Amino acid sequence: MLDSFKLRSACNLPLIYNKKIHTVGTSNADVPLADPGMYQLDITLKRGQSLAARDRGGTSDPYVKFKIGRKEVFRSKIIHKNLNPVWEEKACILVDHLREPLYIKVFDYDFGLQDDFMGSAFLDLTQLELNRPTDVTLTLKDPHYPDHDLGIILLSVILTPKEGEPRDVFQSQSLRLSDQHRKSHLWRGIVSITLIEGRDLKAMDSNGLSDPYVKFRLGHQKYKSKIMPKTLNPQWREQFDFHLFEERGGIIDITTWDKDAGKRDDFIGRCQVDLSALSREQTHKLELQLEEGAGHLVLLVTLTASATVSVSDLSATSLEDRKEREEILKRYSPLRIFHNLKDVGFLQVKVIRAEGLMAADVTGKSDPFCVVELNNDRLLTHTVYKNLNPEWNKVFTFNIKDIHSVLEVTVYDEDRDRSADFLGKVAIPLLSIQNGEQKAYVLKNKQLTGPTKGVIYLEIDVIFNAVKASLRTLIPKEQKYIEEENRLSKQLLLRNFIRMKRCVMVLVNAAYYVNSCFDWDSPPRSLAAFVLFLFVVWNFELYMIPLVLLLLLTWNYFLIISGKDNRQRDTVVEDMLEDEEEGDDKDDKDSEKKGFINKIYAIQEVCVSVQNILDEVASFGERIKNTFNWTVPFLSWLAIVALCVFTLILYFIPLRYIVLVWGINKFTKKLRSPYAIDNNELLDFLSRVPSDVQVVQYQELKPDPSHSPYKRKKNNLG
Repeated sequence: MLDSFKLRSACNLPLIYNKKIHTVGTSNADVPLADPGMYQLDITLKRGQSLAARDRGGTSDPYVKFKIGRKEVFRSKIIHKNLNPVWEEKACILVDHLREPLYIKVFDYDFGLQDDFMGSAFLDLTQLELNRPTDVTLTLKDPHYPDHDLGIILLSVILTPKEGEPRDVFQSQSLRLSDQHRKSHLWRGIVSITLIEGRDLKAMDSNGLSDPYVKFRLGHQKYKSKIMPKTLNPQWREQFDFHLFEERGGIIDITTWDKDAGKRDDFIGRCQVDLSALSREQTHKLELQLEEGAGHLVLLVTLTASATVSVSDLSATSLEDRKEREEILKRYSPLRIFHNLKDVGFLQVKVIRAEGLMAADVTGKSDPFCVVELNNDRLLTHTVYKNLNPEWNKVFTFNIKDIHSVLEVTVYDEDRDRSADFLGKVAIPLLSIQNGEQKAYVLKNKQLTGPTKGVIYLEIDVIFNAVKASLRTLIPKEQKYIEEENRLSKQLLLRNFIRMKRCVMVLVNAAYYVNSCFDWDSPPRSLAAFVLFLFVVWNFELYMIPLVLLLLLTWNYFLIISGKDNRQRDTVVEDMLEDEEEGDDKDDKDSEKKGFINKIYAIQEVCVSVQNILDEVASFGERIKNTFNWTVPFLSWLAIVALCVFTLILYFIPLRYIVLVWGINKFTKKLRSPYAIDNNELLDFLSRVPSDVQVVQYQELKPDPSHSPYKRKKNNLG
């Protein structure tokens, strides 16, 4: 009989938990600990109590990891917004010896961000009695802050001997559990949501109106709508997608808020959508009554089957299988233009290895893993422990909805007791990918403005339908669920101001040039301008406007292919980005000393708005310039095709007929499609063209051959 057993917390403090067992049984003290593969540990993860709050709302989204010998053998489901979660999950773990304790870690899940550490504890397996259920209470601790109370975890465990099991049972079980965990990252369907409008919402402001916006949440996925100022009947017309991870559906939590500058936003009401009650492959119009408030929300919800997303080993790839490759090529052939316009293409990413990574641990090593992201699709590799030159050899496949998307590959260091450490990142536009070529990409810093230590080897293939991709260019871009909140930065504000000033100065210099022609500063130039003015005005036709733009694009194209490229590398923007990176630490120190940003929240919000407006104006001008500079050839060719069509239409069709068709379309659009999402095709096209800042961020850096570990070995031998 065992009167007590010991548990060691993460800070190695002995904790005693008493549990009386009134039946007689054998202890494991006499069992030889060196016998491999002899024990089965059945664990019931019951619940947590008084866990630490890690989110802004005073709650957490906790989940639990079990590890033995630094190998993850179990991960629980996520309980959202709860400090007293109830899991009631069972795990069966095969243990090859009892020397290694069971390590329990609790984290707060943050989609798209680093999960927050909430505490950990050890369970000493040598102190458990065999064949007897034992209730265990674990006190969570943080080794860096041992005095903090982080709550408790309640378990029920049974340790039983497994005679005659081979030594590799634990390893195979661990791999199976790891595969099951990896499958949990893959979604089983897509929920397409269109937020149409709100009706008769509650007035929250003194003027009898509100500034409403809506928040959606499905599991760990979040979406926030735009703010509609001063209205009780807002018209949003926004569309977005969530991933559906469970077969039976799930619950979408919807809350409506009133935006207040300088103080906390007011709650208007809430509602829910039970996806299990909706049929698939069908669009449902829902009018939802807001609880705890007043008014309705009108939504369109569609459940569809999952897109092509998978994770596999390097030995089993889709494109190397002849039948699968032919099927993929057939799916995106030019003959299937109008079949599923949202399915633009197929992306396969082979994450092979990395070299010369940064050492993030005190041992001079790292525990790297890799996260692969395409818009809101996010998959990850396993962790390679204690290695600066890890090999993952994993293959990821994605469904492409927008060929202008950017593939982001980020390397992190897994930390036992804290959030993962950033090691490096690369951003690769899909249109810049060369199929089937294994390339070494230099890892960059978080801002993608400069190199950090290490390179990562990737082999990427993109197959897409060019016509579908062109049509998708003219509809709004997909918004990311999780984006970093805009913060006030002196360097960023200055950068955006300089960028906008450069765009404005182009117009100012053009105005000065025209004015100099009027002033006859240069008689030959003024005379030529005067003759050109008379000729153009006398012969002007409307079709000449797109024709001039078409000629400008064509002229720049021939300059590029002839080797007379007049595009210059934008070193000004690069210098500003480097200055901004260096200034981040100064801004943080200044804010700590003065604290004026936190004290004057309203002023900060106004400054952030000005900062963003400057960025939008500057980006607009830079995108127009980069379209004519052939920065993205696909988009420039698309512009040529569009300008040719516009020129022919304006040449052959009288203007009154064109205006008549345009007006009829505008007036009848809401009658023909009441829930259509408003958009501007020209702005949607320009949103795909990178700004000067994005051009610098997406620039591929050349690897330094001296940084290769294999090269260093050869040098050392010499």
